[in-house]
Amino acid sequence: MAHHRKLFLELSLAEKIQHLYRYGTFQISIRYYGHKVNLYLLEGEYIEVFYNHREDRIDKVEELDYHHTRMKFYTDQIGIGCLIKSLN
Repeated sequence: MAHHRKLFLELSLAEKIQHLYRYGTFQISIRYYGHKVNLYLLEGEYIEVFYNHREDRIDKVEELDYHHTRMKFYTDQIGIGCLIKSLN
């Protein structure tokens, strides 16, 4: 996935969104500071999509930061705690 990840990260925002919707698997949605954040699994990597409902637009698409405080919202809802332990 390293090569694919690099290519994915170089895509435009619109291309990232299209690629995720075609090839990614939706996992869960959380609310985070004015955004609805959709978590997708793409080729073994978790990707976050930040949707701004007030502006009706996607603000950013990025790899999941396993050290961010948002992780608490995900681990409270789904069992990715095992995945986190395996990365450390």
